[in-house]
Formats: sequence, C-alpha cells, structure tokens
Amino acid sequence: MNLMAANCPRCGRLYNKGFGDVCGMCRQEIEKQYEACLHYLRKNKGCNIYELSEATEVPVKQITKFVREGRISIVDAPNMGIPCEVCGTLIHSGTMCDNCRNRLTKDMQRMTTGQARSSDAQEAAQPVNYNIRQNKE
Repeated sequence: MNLMAANCPRCGRLYNKGFGDVCGMCRQEIEKQYEACLHYLRKNKGCNIYELSEATEVPVKQITKFVREGRISIVDAPNMGIPCEVCGTLIHSGTMCDNCRNRLTKDMQRMTTGQARSSDAQEAAQPVNYNIRQNKE
C-alpha cells in the first residue's frame, strides 16, 4: 500500500492518502450524511433529491455521489433523480440527459466534419512540390 501525505480536498487537513480520498474526520462526516439520507428516504419514499438535500442538509452534490457509487438506489423511487451534469435536469441514470447527450453528439459530428473540411482545404492550399531528378548523363 502506497502511503502518501496529502491535504484533504474537503477540509484541507493533512492525511494519509493511501487510506481514502478524504481524511478520517471527513469520512466520518460523509457516513453521517449517508445515514441521514437513508433514514429520511425510508420515511419519505416519494421525495426528490432537492427535498432530500433540504431535509437532511446534505449537499445535492454529495447525494449525487452516493447515487453514482450505488450506495443510494433510485430504482424504486419514481421522484428521485440525479441532476444532469450539463443542464441540471433530473435523470435516472448516466451523467447527462438525452438532450445534452444528443447536442454533444451533434457538436462532435460537426467538429469532425469541420476538421475534415479544414484539413482538405489546407492540403489544397499548399503548393505541390515535385522533386524531379534529372539524369545527368
């Protein structure tokens, strides 16, 4: 196990990075937040992520992380979703909603087509250099 000292990204304390991505104090705080979310969800199955965040005082970003890690399941919660990383629309899986994914795909296709056109134009604009050797006999 590689033990390296690092500053905790949440609180800034120095900790051994080999034991996790946050310090022990923050890990305990995250576990308390997780327990609070589970307790609230057991009693309020119809809530959405924003109601859960407000009731438990756990940031939406942390709840989203719990869902992405598989610690909180939203399969049986019809109102629960996680925000799209681009526009914030609630989704049930992945990181982007269908609209943002489609827009990204179209932009990538346009960029690829544009790069192909621009590279063809650059090749056409460059003078052709024919190096013809003449035999000296």
